[in-house]
Amino acid sequence: MNRVIDACERSGLPIYFTRDWHPPRHISFKSRGGPWPPHCVQGTSGAEFHPKLRVPPDAVIISKGDDADAEAYSGFQGTDLEGRLRKAEVGEIFLGGLTTDYCVRLSTLDAIKAGFKVNVIEDCIRAVDVRQGDGARAIADMRQAGARFVASGEVIKMMASTQQ
Repeated sequence: MNRVIDACERSGLPIYFTRDWHPPRHISFKSRGGPWPPHCVQGTSGAEFHPKLRVPPDAVIISKGDDADAEAYSGFQGTDLEGRLRKAEVGEIFLGGLTTDYCVRLSTLDAIKAGFKVNVIEDCIRAVDVRQGDGARAIADMRQAGARFVASGEVIKMMASTQQ
């Protein structure tokens, strides 16, 4: 992902990061009847981006899942991401991250519904696979909805060609 981020940055493209930013008693947590253990709790190390992930200083950070009583798997759900993308005149998105079967899938489907062209960077996503095959089913859903799947190397080459 860092190589893709570098290529996008060199091309002058805007870079957006979404993150779970849950309050301590989020509805998705098992303690409140949800399916997940506590994760990405605001202000804790568990909510930080991976230390090896390069976050450029001018990247836009979109926090989601910050309402204790509402689920938010998609980066578009309960955020101003769509408005920010439209204001920046973004029409095409290159998307990678975690997890294929939840956040990536729903962000991709919401982006397509909003009219964006979506490229999922296939070697920059991973599934949690709560049930075996969830990731594969998510990929099939995204493809059926119109997402294009590309390798990171292909994205880097595309970005390099825009610089020439």
